[in-house]
Amino acid sequence: MSDLAAYLTLGFRHIADFAAADHLLFLLVLGVIYRPRDWRAALVVVSAFTLGHSLTLAAAVLGWVTPPAAWIEFLIPVTIVITAAENLWRGARADAAPALRPLLTLLFGLVHGAGFAGYLRELLGDAILVPLLGFNLGVELGQLAILAVAAFVFAGIDAMATRRRGSPVTVLTWRIRTVSAAVLLVSTAWAVQRWP
Repeated sequence: MSDLAAYLTLGFRHIADFAAADHLLFLLVLGVIYRPRDWRAALVVVSAFTLGHSLTLAAAVLGWVTPPAAWIEFLIPVTIVITAAENLWRGARADAAPALRPLLTLLFGLVHGAGFAGYLRELLGDAILVPLLGFNLGVELGQLAILAVAAFVFAGIDAMATRRRGSPVTVLTWRIRTVSAAVLLVSTAWAVQRWP
């Protein structure tokens, strides 16, 4: 297996591992407000997150910045808390304040990228470019796979609930509130535990 493929696999496994539950919950709460018809808005948000974490991952692995690990570990659940709170405020209005979500997600991507960098730096030797590229691509593929599975599950839940309750907007609001409230509780507990 080539180095690129090895690091791509490593990046995919890192993001899809339950040990990375904070990143998984962030993706879940980020995607919960979208329906299949909102795919363009979801793509903009995912691209903003990708840009943010790619920039910080590269800068930290190359040694241009050295973010304090304790603060990064604290800020990651804070990004989840803010995203969940925004979902609760926003409700089923996925199109409300359309520029705010990508901007926040870009900023939050910077934090998550610093978290990925700490993990990757421990594994690197002298070669940096191929591992950095492979790991980042693997993380991206993992994120897309997780978001695709979540979208499929959410669409199934919405279809079943709509048959029972009727209004798709009511079902979407219920889904957003339920998932966001649960994630908000978990991520708040993590933030308190990780206070530097």
